[in-house]
Amino acid sequence: MDAIDTEVRKAPLFIALDDESARALTASMDEVRLTRGKVLFSEGDQGDRLYVIVEGKMKLGTVSNDGRENLLSILGSGDMFGELSLFDLGPRASTATAVTDARLLALKNEDLQQLLRTRPEVAFHLLKSLAQRLRRTASIVEDLVFSDVPGRVAKALLQLAHRFGNLNEEGIHVNHDLTQEELAQLVGASRETVNKALADFAGRNWLRLEARAVTILDEERLAKRAK
Repeated sequence: MDAIDTEVRKAPLFIALDDESARALTASMDEVRLTRGKVLFSEGDQGDRLYVIVEGKMKLGTVSNDGRENLLSILGSGDMFGELSLFDLGPRASTATAVTDARLLALKNEDLQQLLRTRPEVAFHLLKSLAQRLRRTASIVEDLVFSDVPGRVAKALLQLAHRFGNLNEEGIHVNHDLTQEELAQLVGASRETVNKALADFAGRNWLRLEARAVTILDEERLAKRAK
């Protein structure tokens, strides 16, 4: 399989498919290209397709009534989003924005419905993915109630490291591509409070701060702070 197929195959939509079926489904999907900062869809829009990320990063977020932004997740290659519209015809629950230049594949609702009728095992993996997302949402709510800001920052960095980190001789280099404001939105705190936590971690030599990236130098201590 080519490079695009390899990335797409990571998505729950494709796990149950053999290579030939995966290629056929990929060929039926529309390619979407976004530049950094471009909004793909907004909270409240009517959803009619799901998306699989081939290259780049996307963020999903919401805006409160008083204008505050909250980031729900940061997604990268192989991740899938927008599938809620396939089971619930209501409006989009979040806004999807390109964190970097991104390339996506989009599958229309009617095409997925046809796939589910002919390959019902795909539905199992979609439901499993939704269940995992629900667990993550519950964990985020729990953290907001029981964890302090430094603990949430430490946990967020470790999660980003697990998703986007690369191990080197110094530690784990995490090219998260987030601004300080976006990182603050991800943990539900002010930028000033998050920056103070990051400076404290750097001062303890647990990590090194870089432009839209960090290098985690002491994963064990950072993990203890995340608990």
